[in-house]
Amino acid sequence: MKRTFLLLASVIVALTSSLVRAHDTWVQSGSLVTRYQDVVHIDLMLGNHGNNHRDFKLASKITLAPCTLEIIAPNGSRTDLKSKVVDMGSAEKEGFWTAKMIADQKGTYQVVHTLDTLHGKTRAIKSGKSYFIASDRFDAIPKSGKDPVQPLGKGLEFQLDTPLETIAANREIKLRVLWNGKPLPNTSVAFVPRGAKLAEDTDPQFERVSDAGGYVTYTPSEGNFLLAVTHYVAADEKGEGYDKTHYGATLVLPVPQTPFTPSL
Repeated sequence: MKRTFLLLASVIVALTSSLVRAHDTWVQSGSLVTRYQDVVHIDLMLGNHGNNHRDFKLASKITLAPCTLEIIAPNGSRTDLKSKVVDMGSAEKEGFWTAKMIADQKGTYQVVHTLDTLHGKTRAIKSGKSYFIASDRFDAIPKSGKDPVQPLGKGLEFQLDTPLETIAANREIKLRVLWNGKPLPNTSVAFVPRGAKLAEDTDPQFERVSDAGGYVTYTPSEGNFLLAVTHYVAADEKGEGYDKTHYGATLVLPVPQTPFTPSL
């Protein structure tokens, strides 16, 4: 009986640890501002987010079948990028996916990725976003506007609440955590600069909890890629083949070292 109990306990711990270490996906491109009519590479990444989903390291490569990947142009038009991706790994589970596009409109582009798949007995639904601005000038860039930067309205996601063209080191970034289009309060969000190592358990320097309106703020100390990540487990969302649903959301922001000057 004791052996059976210990075996059962070890299985439960293993399953729990597997869920905690479940991979996250994110999308990223290059710098915040790219040259109008230039080439942009959109990367679809998969990472293990060690230290309780709080690192910026790659792990394996996502299977494309349950994924979507698209670009939303400044005029609001959408283009599917999944059919255009190229495998950057030398083996099945190595590297990442990337797609090439031309920034043929001036203004803000929004990269959007979603995932819906089964992870054991858990359904995993995730969203990933990133942004960049195409401009023909670098001393003054077009204002991002609000039309292209709209929430998906379903699942767990981040909404950027700071004008994209104002983002820079030592400036506050404000995000909103949304659950099916509504603010999600009391939710932990980790802000992970690429290359940073967060303290175990909790790290007040890099982690925030959303307020009653779903808002979190973070001020990066330097220019870098910044990954925001959050999770939500809906234990009551069950279905065929799964007994809970694990939601995840990521947002990658390319933070410049110095601010740009927005155009009028």
